[in-house]
Amino acid sequence: MSLYGSMRTGVSGMNAQSNRLGTVAENIANSNTTGYKRASTEFSSMILPSGGGNYNSGGVETQVRYSISQQGGTSYTTSASDLAINGGGFFIVQGNGGENFLTRAGSFVPDKDGNLVNTAGFKLMGYEYKAGADPTVVVNGFDGLTEVKLKDEGLVAAGSTKGAMEANLPSGAAIGDEKPTSLVVYDSQGNTRILDFVYKKTAANTWSLEVRDRASYTPGPPAVGVIGTQNLAFDTAGKLTTTPTKLTTTPINNLPGTGANLGALTIDFTKTTQLGGEFTSTGGGIDGSKPSKMSGFEIDKEGIVYVKYGDGNLVPKFRIALATVQSPDKLLPQSGNVYSQGTDSGVIVTGFAGSGAFGNIQSKALENSNVDIANELTSMIEAQRNYTANSKVFQTASDLLEVLVNLKR
Repeated sequence: MSLYGSMRTGVSGMNAQSNRLGTVAENIANSNTTGYKRASTEFSSMILPSGGGNYNSGGVETQVRYSISQQGGTSYTTSASDLAINGGGFFIVQGNGGENFLTRAGSFVPDKDGNLVNTAGFKLMGYEYKAGADPTVVVNGFDGLTEVKLKDEGLVAAGSTKGAMEANLPSGAAIGDEKPTSLVVYDSQGNTRILDFVYKKTAANTWSLEVRDRASYTPGPPAVGVIGTQNLAFDTAGKLTTTPTKLTTTPINNLPGTGANLGALTIDFTKTTQLGGEFTSTGGGIDGSKPSKMSGFEIDKEGIVYVKYGDGNLVPKFRIALATVQSPDKLLPQSGNVYSQGTDSGVIVTGFAGSGAFGNIQSKALENSNVDIANELTSMIEAQRNYTANSKVFQTASDLLEVLVNLKR
């Protein structure tokens, strides 16, 4: 083994320990950074071929790894826009340049435009609800994603589109008996309308249902204002046998006195029964809302973002998208505590919380850094000692080289 080889080996060791000390310093500096993932320095030997009785010293090389798949602890807050993922997914965020990244840092707040952004300025991405329909995810890309925006748009009203009516029809009623009940719905301008549901027994185990718009109904013949009819049949146990168990009403355009429209309504009557006793009815609920201002928002464990209005009504506006990769620890860290896809990380797959390996979303919670200060301080001491030892190797080889040079004297 040459003296120069010994010196190069010592330098290699000092460089390796310097890299280790650098990751330790980064970890300690980010011990309170939301969603930060610990960096570590892994060592591997560099062996040079040796022959005969000689030994050629090699050295050591380092590789930095990130414990991205290791989940940090959870701390709880009072902000509904603080989000943590309990599971293996990542939030999808977008930078100012329009490029999408992955992150576990969920400390989001609305900016001046209502977009949810984290502390590094990245915008949270999701899918928008349109006409109340659940969005469809694009599993192999970021197409269709949009910024999750919660901007107050003043007074907002929503027309009713679907609801339910539950009733028990008395089996002892005489043929021709009528049993009325009603349901309040909302037109396109948020005005309330009353729909009357009139059940009439037409035969044993058979009833007719007529849905009337109270404001425009006049008896016939022909009757005016009847917007839906349905025959209901029951078995001997009083169970509904009619299929399908939903009816769709006729829309009413240009409602008198308002100029608003009442769109077609899908009414579910699945829970209608015919049993002994009194006639009872329970409105199973109706969507839509009267004019109201935004008063806040809520985010559930499946990532559905609801806007809350002054009347207490919750309207779904967005669904937060999550992403996974086959090897999270091989993602490429970028500035701002975000990650991009690497050649060894695998393909990014997008989806929704509550399914597969995406985990669940916790509102009013943040994922802490997974750095353990005690372990980092221990690693720092080890790196310091090892650096000193390698410097001794270098110094000893330097001294021997000096002795060799001075032999001529």
